Parts: sequence; structure tokens; C-alpha cells
Amino acid sequence: MRKILPPSKILVAVKRLHANSLPAVLKAAQIARATGAEIELFHALSEPIYLDLYEADHLGRVGLQEQLITDAKRKLENIADRLRVHSIRVKVSVGWDFPAYEAIVRQALKGKADLIVVQRYGSRHTAAALMQLTDWELVKISPIPVLLVKNPRPYRHPAILAAVDPSHRFGKTLELDRSILRAGSALSHGLGGKLHVVHAYNALPLFGFSSAATVDVIDAMAQQATRKASASLERTLGTIDVAKSRRYLLPGRPIEAIRETARRTRSAIVVMGALSRSGLSRLLIGNTAERILDDLPCDILVVKPSSFRTPVALKQRGARMRVASSVNMLGYY
Repeated sequence: MRKILPPSKILVAVKRLHANSLPAVLKAAQIARATGAEIELFHALSEPIYLDLYEADHLGRVGLQEQLITDAKRKLENIADRLRVHSIRVKVSVGWDFPAYEAIVRQALKGKADLIVVQRYGSRHTAAALMQLTDWELVKISPIPVLLVKNPRPYRHPAILAAVDPSHRFGKTLELDRSILRAGSALSHGLGGKLHVVHAYNALPLFGFSSAATVDVIDAMAQQATRKASASLERTLGTIDVAKSRRYLLPGRPIEAIRETARRTRSAIVVMGALSRSGLSRLLIGNTAERILDDLPCDILVVKPSSFRTPVALKQRGARMRVASSVNMLGYY
């Protein structure tokens, strides 16, 4: 059974080795200090090597690969040293592998990481399912929880919002909801924050109303739906202690409910689940998750059910070799 947070090993994917600010590293360090976890800083060398540009060089292709690994490790060690002064256990790793999102998952599986932390880069996801965006692909293919860091501010007694679906109307299972809650509880406890829970439910059936239905009948149906949603949430919480004042039952669509509750609570992290759809080899988490990834200004932790199986093979692909031409050397493709 896959471990749910708190983590004992955190893999941080570092994309920009020269960046002045590294929010993902900072926040992973905060979690590591709170939980005693070890951090692995990982950089994937995924850009292709153009053979006819380097084969004649005195280094040669193999020498170039080794030099780039050495340079990247040196930069990662400089970052790691800044964490080690705070008594955080840190190791670094660099690998030739592609695409970057698969390289990250491979390294996390190899190192038995319990959490992947990555900074969200880029703008809105336009037709995300058709594009190979590292953060989006990571969310889809990683069996390990992924923390997408969107806000650069460090955690200070953060509000953490767990988005659950006790009605299971979107195919979520009780096991996944409880994994979401355990992850949120572990983070809020470790970081000295507060756990909040939101559940969006259908206040009224979408069809089936009789033309003779009165306002009183409709109101009674809405009250019954609210009571049922409250009871379902209570059962889902189980032994997770969340004050009633931090439980939010909102009629309507999950997107609006999560967005509004995150704003109201000033959440630093929203914890949500992702599911595979039957018959598809890759994970699709749907329009809800895609819009939330774009719309929420806070960090997002995505948790998978224990039954999820990643399509990522464990063997690294190594460096990509290409032949440069006078055309693409001039910038035309």
C-alpha cells in the first residue's frame, strides 16, 4: 500500500538551476524540517544533443554529457548546502532522460519518494490534454502525490483545504477521500496550520420535478440533500479532527465551491484527488482539475488512489541524439 503523507523522502524537481528564487525548494525544506524528511534535489537533462555540433569538439559526445552532469550537480550542491545549514538531509542527482515529467517520476520511484514538489511554470493551460506541459503531465502520470508550487510566499501557519466528494458522484472512492484528508491533516499538523474541508453537493435533483411541486416541497428536498451531504461528510472524516466551523458544505459545482472556499479561508494549499477513467491507459482528471490548476493562486497537492498504476517505465531513456542541419541551426523548423 502506498504511503500517505507525512513524507520521509521528498523529491524536488529543479528546472532552473540559475534562478534567484526557488519557491519549490524553500517549501520542500519547510515540509522536511517539519516532518524530518530527506530531500533529493533532481535536475533532468532532457534537451537533445546535436551530434554534428559536438562530435568534432575535443570533448566529444560522451565528454560533453559528463561535463553537463558535473556542472548541474555542482549547482545543485550549492543549493543543497543552503539547506544543510538548517540540519536538513539533502542529496542531489542529475540524469539524462526525457521527457522531463517522465524523468521526474522515474527518479521519484527509484528513490522511493513519498512526495514530489515542483514549481509551476508558464501561463494558463490551453488544451492541456493535447500539450506536453511538465506540471500537467506530472499530475496525470505520477502515482506519488505531487505538490505544485504556484505561490512564492513561504508557509506561515497555513490554512490547508481538503476537497472531498463523499457522494462519489465523480467516481471518487472513500479510500481516495480519506487519503486526501490524511495528507491535508499531516501537512497542517507539521506546518502548524489549520485543516479545512469542502464538499460540493447537488442540493436538488437535476430532473424529476413534478409540475405540481410546491416551493415547500422543493425546500424540503434541498434540506434533505443538505442533511445527507453533512452525514456523508461526517462518515468520510472518520477519525480526522476538523472543527465544524472549518467544514464547508456548498451546493453547486466543485470548481466554484473549491475556488470560493479557498478564497474565503485564504488557503495556502488545496489538496484534491485525481482518478483514471476506465478504458484509458493515461490519467484524465477532467475539466475540474484543469481549471483549478489555472484558477487557484495557491499551491495544489494532487493525490492518487492506491490502485493507480503509472504508465512510466522505470528504465531511463538517456540522452536524445539529433543531427543539426543548416536549416534548424538558423532557427527555422
